[in-house]
Amino acid sequence: MFASIARALFGNANDRSLKAFRRRLPEINALEPQMQALQDSQLTAKTQEFRERLAQGETLDALLPEAFAVVREASKRVLGMRHFDVQLIGGMVLHSGRIAEMRTGEGKTLVATLAVYLNALEGKGVHVVTVNDYLASRDAAQMGKLYEFLGLSTGVIVADLNDEERRAAYNADITYGTNNEFGFDYLRDNMKYSLLEMVQRPFNFAIVDEVDSILIDEARTPLIISGPAEDSSSLYISVDSVVAELVKDPATFEKDEKFRTAILTEEGVEKVEQMLRGAAILHEGGLYDVHNVSIVHHVQQSLRAHTLFSRDVDYIVRDNKVILIDEFTGRMMDGRRYSEGLHQALEAKERVEIQQENQTLASITFQNYFRLYPKLSGMTGTALTEADEFAEIYKLDVVAIPTNLPVIRKDSDDEIYLTAQEKYNAVATLIGQVSQTGQPVLVGTTSIEKSELLSDILKKRGIKHNVLNARFHEQEAVIVAQAGAPGSITIATNMAGRGTDIKLGGNVEMRLEQELSGEEGTPEYNQHAERILNEVKNYHDVVKQAGGLFVIGTERHESRRVDNQLRGRSGRQGDPGNSKFFLSLEDDLMRIFGSDRMGGMLQKLGLKEGEAIIHPWINKALEKAQKKVEARNFDMRKNTLKYDDVMNDQRKEVYSQRREFMAAENVSDILENIRQEVILRLVSGHIPEKTYAEQWDIEGLAARVKEVLNLDLPFSEWVKEDGVDAQVISERIEEAASHAVAEKAKEFGADIMQYIEKQLLLTTLDAVWKEHLLFLDHLRQGIGLRAYGQKDPLNEYKQEAFRLFQMMLDEMHERVTMLVARVQISAAPSEEEMIPQHMDTTGFTYGHPEALAEGEDLSVPPAFRDMGQNPGLASMSPSALGSMASSGSEVLEAELSPARPEWQDTPRNALCPCGSGKKYKHCHGRLT
Repeated sequence: MFASIARALFGNANDRSLKAFRRRLPEINALEPQMQALQDSQLTAKTQEFRERLAQGETLDALLPEAFAVVREASKRVLGMRHFDVQLIGGMVLHSGRIAEMRTGEGKTLVATLAVYLNALEGKGVHVVTVNDYLASRDAAQMGKLYEFLGLSTGVIVADLNDEERRAAYNADITYGTNNEFGFDYLRDNMKYSLLEMVQRPFNFAIVDEVDSILIDEARTPLIISGPAEDSSSLYISVDSVVAELVKDPATFEKDEKFRTAILTEEGVEKVEQMLRGAAILHEGGLYDVHNVSIVHHVQQSLRAHTLFSRDVDYIVRDNKVILIDEFTGRMMDGRRYSEGLHQALEAKERVEIQQENQTLASITFQNYFRLYPKLSGMTGTALTEADEFAEIYKLDVVAIPTNLPVIRKDSDDEIYLTAQEKYNAVATLIGQVSQTGQPVLVGTTSIEKSELLSDILKKRGIKHNVLNARFHEQEAVIVAQAGAPGSITIATNMAGRGTDIKLGGNVEMRLEQELSGEEGTPEYNQHAERILNEVKNYHDVVKQAGGLFVIGTERHESRRVDNQLRGRSGRQGDPGNSKFFLSLEDDLMRIFGSDRMGGMLQKLGLKEGEAIIHPWINKALEKAQKKVEARNFDMRKNTLKYDDVMNDQRKEVYSQRREFMAAENVSDILENIRQEVILRLVSGHIPEKTYAEQWDIEGLAARVKEVLNLDLPFSEWVKEDGVDAQVISERIEEAASHAVAEKAKEFGADIMQYIEKQLLLTTLDAVWKEHLLFLDHLRQGIGLRAYGQKDPLNEYKQEAFRLFQMMLDEMHERVTMLVARVQISAAPSEEEMIPQHMDTTGFTYGHPEALAEGEDLSVPPAFRDMGQNPGLASMSPSALGSMASSGSEVLEAELSPARPEWQDTPRNALCPCGSGKKYKHCHGRLT
C-alpha cells in the first residue's frame, strides 16, 4: 500500500531517472542556435577544443551539453538527421553506463553517436558491439561519415581480417565489431608471444547494440578457442549406426525436452550392449564398466543428436557441413560448434565429413568478457523483462525511454487452436485477407522447418510471399527493408536483432542501392532516384491508409522479449499497425512448459476442432509459462557463470603473468626465482625436515636433480662433510645450476639466450594452462555427482580447481626449469625428420581447425621450433632473430633425457613422464 502511494507521488525508479536526464535537455537545446551559426571547419574544431579542456581537468559530464549539441548539428549536416529530445535522453543513459530500452524504429544507431563521440574524446577507444558483421560494417560506414566530419577515426572488426588490419581498427577512436570478434581477439591476444603482436588496446568503454541478445541469449554459450584432440571419427560413425537403429524403439530411451536430456532405459542399455558387441565396438564387460567410458560418451552424444536435435530447426546441412542455427535470431552460426563431441555426433547422423574433435585452449563467457570493460552500456527494444539479470550479473540498470510519438499499434489477443495444422490454416487465411487490402504482412516463425511449412501452404493458395531464414540469409537486408511495401508478405524466422528498419512503403536507401547503377549526380541517375523517392512516398501513404504493417506470430517463443521484438516491428515512429499471435496446443511452449491442466481448461471453455479460443486469461497463462522458462534459463546462465568465475580468477592470473613475461626485456631473474623454488621442493622432498643424514634419500635426490637440472653432482661426498644440511645442499645445487645456465648463455650469446628463455617460459605456461583447462572440463562434468554425498558441488569445484591450479604452477616451474637446463642449439634435421607445419603464428587454431600433422607439438610455436644455429646469430637482436626464425632452415630443440625403465608401461597417448609436455608416443615412447 505504502509502495503504491510512494509511486503515485514520486513515480517509479524509471520515472525518477528520466526526470534527472530531462533536466539537462534545456541546456543542450539552448546551444542549438550557437552551433547552427558555426561553419563546418569551426564545428570540426570543437573536437580538438574539447580534448584540450579534458587535458586541463574538465570532466566528460561537464562537456556533455556542448558535445551533444555539436553531434546533433553535425548529424543534421552530414546525415540529414536531427536527434529528437528522447534520443538525447537515450545518449545520456548510454553515457551514464546503463541500458537504454528504446522501441524499434526510434533510431538507436543514431542515439549511440552521442555517447560514442563524448567518450571517444578521451582517446582511449570506444567499442560499439553489434550482433553480426553486416550491421557492424553498415553502422561503421554510415556513422563513420559523422565521426570523420568531427575529426575522429573509425575502424571495423569483421571476420577474415589479418592482425595488422585488426590492430589498426582497434587503434581508431571508435571501433565497430561483433561480440564474437571482440571476444576471440581477446583470447587470441592472450596466446601471442609478444606484446607487439597483440591487437587490442586496454578496455575503456563499450556500447552493446541488441544488448539483450548478446548479454542474455548468447551468454549461455562461452567463446572457446580450441585445438585438435584425438581423432575418433570412425567410432562416431560406428556408434551412430547402432543408435540410429536403437531410437526406432521408444521404449529404449527417455527424453526430457524441458531440460534437453536423453537417457537410456534398462531395456535400452541391454539392447545397445548387444548391438555394440555385434558391431565389434564393445569387446569386454558391460557398457558402464570403467574401461568403456569412451564408448558411453559416444553413445550418449549420439543419443542426444538423434532425439533432441532436429535438422532445419537446430542446424542445417550445407556444403557437406553441419552449421548451427541461432535459436534467437534464426541466423547461421558458421564456425561455431558444439563441444564435447556433440557436433561430431550430428555430423555422423547426417553422414557428412566428421571434423576432428577439439580440445579447449582458451575460453571465456560473454559475461566475464564484458565485465572487463570499466564502463559498459547497451541499447535494445526489449530489456525490462530481463532487468533483474542485467542488475545482478552486469550491475547495469535499465531505463525505458519514451517514444518520440505515441504508439497507436493495435495488439490483439492470441488465438489458440487444438492442432498446429488448424493454426497454420487460420494464419494463411488471415494473410490472404489482409494482403488484399494493401496492408503489408510480416509473419514470424520459430524455425526454418515451420517457415517452409507455412510457405508451402501459401504457395498452394497462390499467395506470393518472401521467405527469410538461414537458407536465404544473404538476402536478409533486402527482404526486411522492403517488407513494408504495399501488399508484401514476408515470412521470417525470429526477427530479434535484424537491425534493419521496416519502413512503411519500403526503404528508399535500400532501393537506391539495389536498383540504381552508374555515377551519382548524373541526370539519368537523378531521374531514377526521383522516381523511386516519389514511388516510396506514394506507397507510404497507401500502406498508412490501409492500417500499417500487420505482424503475425505463429507461435509464442520461450522468451517474452523475442515476441515483443517481433511485435515492435509494427507501429514505429507513431505509424499505425496491428499484431496478433496464433497458437496451438501442439506448440513447443504449450507442450513442454504450459500447465498440464491448460488443455483440459481450454476444452472446458469450449475449444473444439476447427475453432479458436480468444481470451485475456489465456494470454496471462502463457505469460506465466514464459516467465517460468525465463527464470529457468536465468538460473542456467547464473550457474554457468558461478563455475566460470572460478576459472576466470585463474584466467586473469595466467594472462597477467603472460603479459608480465612478454613485457620483461630479460626473464632471467624470473627463471632464477622459479629454479630456486623447484630446487627447494626437490630437496625438501628427499631430505625431510628434522631428520638424520642416514634417513635422507640421496640417490633419489641425485636422480631427480639429473632429470630436472641435467646436473651430475657429488651428493654422496657432500653428505660425508660436517655441517651439511638441507639448506647447504640447496645452495650448492643452485650455485651449480646458475653456473650451467651462465655457461649456456656464454655459448649461445646473451641476446639469443634471452629470446630462448622468454619463449620457453611462455610456451611452457601455455602448455600447462591448456592441460589445466582440460582437467577443469573433466572436473566440471562430474562434479555434480558430489551432491549425492551431501556436498555442495560448487564449493567442491572451487577447492578442487584451486588445488589443480597450484599443481599446474608447480608443474610449469619444474617443466620450464628442465627445458632451460637441457636446451641445445643443433643442426637442422633431414627433410624426412622435419615435422610438417599446419599452424599459424600463434600455434593455435579456432573454429574448425585444420588437421594437425602426426607428431606436431601444440606447446611450442613454429617461430620457436624453426629457430636454429647460425654463425651470425650471436650478434642478432631478438626481434631480428624472430623474423629470421620462420625460414625453417634450422631447429631449436631440447635434448631428450634417457628413458627410465619404469616409463615403459606409460599409455601411448598419455603425457610423457619426462615432463616435456608431449604425448609419450611422440617423446620417449618413440625411442623404445
